[in-house]
Amino acid sequence: MSQAYVVGHIKVRDGQKWTEYQSRVPATLAPWGAELQFRARQAAAFSGELPYTDIVVIRFASLADAQGWFSSAAYQALLPLRTQAADVLLHAYEA
Repeated sequence: MSQAYVVGHIKVRDGQKWTEYQSRVPATLAPWGAELQFRARQAAAFSGELPYTDIVVIRFASLADAQGWFSSAAYQALLPLRTQAADVLLHAYEA
């Protein structure tokens, strides 16, 4: 079974709300055994430009787990806060 990675490209609009959102996400990941790989801010652009300044990568045991997490009531309850805080592109990749 291949692992899945959820990658988020983020443009923060409200830092306070974004901090609150970030603090609440780990509790939604725990039931899925997901692991936050890293969060980072863009430091340099070597080729091309992205309008998003931040990135997050979360590892799941499977794509089904990633889909289950995203669809879960716990995570869905955070979407209004996320929408207020930032513009986010969220995609899943299998490796």
